[in-house]
Amino acid sequence: MQKKLISLLIILLLNQYIVAAQHTEKQEVLIAKINTILENEINQSNIPGAVVLVKQGDVTLYKNAFGYASLNNFDNKRLQNPEKTTVNHLYDIASLTKVIGTTTSIMLLVDQGLINVEDPVCDYIKAFNTPDKNKITIRHLLTHTAGLIEWFPFYYYSNKRKDTYKIIDKLPLKYAIGSGRHYSDLGFILLGEIIEKVSNLPLDQFMEQHIFKPLRMEHTLFNPLKNETYNKITATSHGNPFENRMVTDASLGFKIDSLNPNQWNGWRQYTLKGEVNDGNAWYANEGVSGHAGIFSTVDDLQKVIDVLKNKGKLNDRQFISENTLDLFLTQDEFKNGLGWVMNNSSAYLKNAPKGSFGHTGFTGTSIAVIPKYDISVILLINRQNLGLLASKSYYNLNPIREKIVTSVLDYCDNKKN
Repeated sequence: MQKKLISLLIILLLNQYIVAAQHTEKQEVLIAKINTILENEINQSNIPGAVVLVKQGDVTLYKNAFGYASLNNFDNKRLQNPEKTTVNHLYDIASLTKVIGTTTSIMLLVDQGLINVEDPVCDYIKAFNTPDKNKITIRHLLTHTAGLIEWFPFYYYSNKRKDTYKIIDKLPLKYAIGSGRHYSDLGFILLGEIIEKVSNLPLDQFMEQHIFKPLRMEHTLFNPLKNETYNKITATSHGNPFENRMVTDASLGFKIDSLNPNQWNGWRQYTLKGEVNDGNAWYANEGVSGHAGIFSTVDDLQKVIDVLKNKGKLNDRQFISENTLDLFLTQDEFKNGLGWVMNNSSAYLKNAPKGSFGHTGFTGTSIAVIPKYDISVILLINRQNLGLLASKSYYNLNPIREKIVTSVLDYCDNKKN
């Protein structure tokens, strides 16, 4: 009897060893695929560098830094001593601010019963109590269905956040409310204003007190140059050449007919490093906005994602209620959640199973979360540091994002077999 038990135990241990070895082998295949994808892009001078973090459950499957955090100077020439990327570098996460900062803030206010996503915006911003705008709700802002114009160069008229808010109040709607999803920074600037009004705190202080500190995101903040602690910051663009093009090149569809592009000339004439790339966030919102402005590291971003993956729990504490998570992470008629994108035709969610969500940032950042497999992918790339292409646009990262998420999905599917 004892020999049989010993034999069974040996068999069980061998099986566990074999399964562990298979998982390690599959993990190594995933790592090799990601390495090849990013190293090829760097070797072809398509991107300067990158940081990637893939985490499943409580296990970090892969975390690595590639290439350079600062490679080119303002004249788009190679630096004599380029700065190598590390996993500890701060990145300008651009529009990931919308989900990591602003959407999470709104979730917390909903949890506290201080706002409801169906509340009319005019309950908080009186200037919206007009016949054309009084039907706009917080949900409309979160889902980009409020009918707002996609973009406006506020810095031609304002250099203070409170004044920028007033300009949005006066802008006419471009689309019928709720008629379609038209991605707009303006809606998230307004959400930032609502957060400030409800909490009686500046937006950056609210996020610091209610998100960054509780989650121990010690390397996440707005305006990092105001804090001498942070000396590893990834460089982004050389001034704002693309936004300059947005106000001068009508083919992009953003040019304002009534605006003389030469009436303002505050363009930055240096490589941006620690200053938010987004012009409206930097010039018109003092570096702090609901749509852009947060700088963070890959590990800090993962802390928010872990809460979302763990049904709102922070260790043993319920940081965000499950009901609120369900509210925000349920697909609407346009295949998106509240704040988060849930449309798996997006490159960074390509063919991901139902319930997956993510977002991107203009500087080159992206997040993909796949709850079915309890896995997430954070990819930070400083594509702008190589300057504009001959097409006068920045390098398109969608093929990279799609290849990486496809590799992760292959790993998940193979792991089941």
